[in-house]
Amino acid sequence: MPNITVALTDTQEKCLEYAAASVQDWADNALHNRARIAQEEIIAALVAHCNDNEIAMAVGVDAQVAQAFELGVVKTGAQRNAEAEAGTAEEKG
Repeated sequence: MPNITVALTDTQEKCLEYAAASVQDWADNALHNRARIAQEEIIAALVAHCNDNEIAMAVGVDAQVAQAFELGVVKTGAQRNAEAEAGTAEEKG
């Protein structure tokens, strides 16, 4: 399981302490919720792809997310950014 560390300035920490009861809990909740949303999006894309192509879906959330990446149904944000940058460079070419 990855451990994500975020560095804040003292001022940023004070601002977050104003906004939340616990900066760590707020950060944990934000990351977990965004991951949940992405998981729902990934599985929805996989279901549509598998139904359209008559492919058997993997069983279980972990397996379904992995299958979506293996089949190329979804890509990482880094992959999408690299493709977008390559497309922009080709257009300017």
